[in-house]
Amino acid sequence: MIHIRTKFERLSKELTERFSKLGSATVHEASGRKGAVDPAIKPIRKGLRLCGPAFTVQCAPGDNLMLHKALEKAQPGDVLVAAVSGYPESGYFGGLMAVSAVARRLGGLAIDGCIRDSEEIIAMGFPVCSRGFCIRGTSKSVPGLVNHPTIFGGVVVQPGDLILGDDDGVVVVERGECQSVLAKALARVEAEAKKSEQLRSGISSVELNKLGKVFEALGLVEE
Repeated sequence: MIHIRTKFERLSKELTERFSKLGSATVHEASGRKGAVDPAIKPIRKGLRLCGPAFTVQCAPGDNLMLHKALEKAQPGDVLVAAVSGYPESGYFGGLMAVSAVARRLGGLAIDGCIRDSEEIIAMGFPVCSRGFCIRGTSKSVPGLVNHPTIFGGVVVQPGDLILGDDDGVVVVERGECQSVLAKALARVEAEAKKSEQLRSGISSVELNKLGKVFEALGLVEE
């Protein structure tokens, strides 16, 4: 069995950059409401944005050995996407690992578990989305997998899929669908800008969204 894979197709830097300017909710809607990660996984500070191709990691419970290997093998711009076998209650990633990640110009970390040294990592500006913080240390003795299909926050992630995170949450876009999702997301942004102008003019959201017939069909009574 091959535990560690290093060759997979990544998104172009141009495509990644265009996605980085979009909100996670907008991209989720443009994806057909697919790819929404468990909402408990959030940025470790307000205003943080994370965007890049997934470099997947599967760790054993309470062990971060494979995260160290991923730090060694990932390329600049890659986002480490780490699953921890359903055991989030350890600090799988800390300050020294973040120093390495910044030096190697990685795009960030999305982990279905906890980190520690959060104040230090926030000060570095390294983008992290996690379930929270935990001071418990980890072992470094159990093998896992790197760049295999991974279930992350309830979503299947393939190496090279787009990972986008902001204050609203994290969304995964299949690599092969990124072009079409981007086009739909940009169209959605344009449409919402027009709706905003209409709402500023005083029109109600009920009228704008043509919800009158919905209320009527539901039999709602208004005095």
